[in-house]
Amino acid sequence: MGQKKLIKFAAIKQYENVLENPQAMPGKWNSFFEKLAIGPYPISLDELSVIKNNTTTNHSAIKPLTLELACGRGEYAVGLARMFPNQNFLGLDIKGNRIWKGASIANKEGIHNVAFVRTQIDQITNYFDTNEVAEIWVTFPDPQLRLSKAKKRLTHPKFLRLYQQFLQPGGIVHLKTDSPNLYLFTKTVIELFELTVITATDNLYETAFVQSNQWNEKLSIKTYYEGLNIASSNRIHYIQFKIDKDLPIAKDEILKELIAEFEVTETHDAKRERTLPKTEE
Repeated sequence: MGQKKLIKFAAIKQYENVLENPQAMPGKWNSFFEKLAIGPYPISLDELSVIKNNTTTNHSAIKPLTLELACGRGEYAVGLARMFPNQNFLGLDIKGNRIWKGASIANKEGIHNVAFVRTQIDQITNYFDTNEVAEIWVTFPDPQLRLSKAKKRLTHPKFLRLYQQFLQPGGIVHLKTDSPNLYLFTKTVIELFELTVITATDNLYETAFVQSNQWNEKLSIKTYYEGLNIASSNRIHYIQFKIDKDLPIAKDEILKELIAEFEVTETHDAKRERTLPKTEE
């Protein structure tokens, strides 16, 4: 492991805004962000208050919580935290050296409504209570282009079932990607399970869309990977939807058959898995 990575790993272990596989956190995130804003430090997770978010009698002190999954450097989590100081944001990723970037920026700028969790996304239900999360952003995840890896895509029903366990009723999922395959796959999932699409475009920055009433300031945030244009598609695909229906496992086999008809094992943007900058591995 390189010296720079070691320095970053050591740094985030001292950051109050970075937690690694935190235990007993469901229901505590509102309390955590209150402590992050005012102290005292270090924050004792065991002493945090659990507040149940019953959306029918919503506690006025509870701030909406938004997640950025596979957040990388955390540009979206930090950017949203700047835009909405009265909401809380949490970036999740397994790469500690990437999380370091967003956490360091938040510390430098004194942004106390954003934090990061170092974990595997498939462990996500360990950290949140029912109805605790308002929105999810999936920003430029690994598209897992090989058909055999479809279940690793963060918009596969396997993952949507996890999100459904802690998303509030009507909670929204956003996907931003440069992968046409991942975008088409996600649309197929949504159609198969009859989920509600709010917004969908295969060219986010097209003038007509930017000038439409579907555009909002959240979409203007750009990540490091967006700038790389790894897929060489010259287009950013975006879809916003609700997980507002049951997701029967029996339909997963139908999904497998559907995507086999239009997916190939290797496409031009499959290079993403092999061409990430060495400093980011």
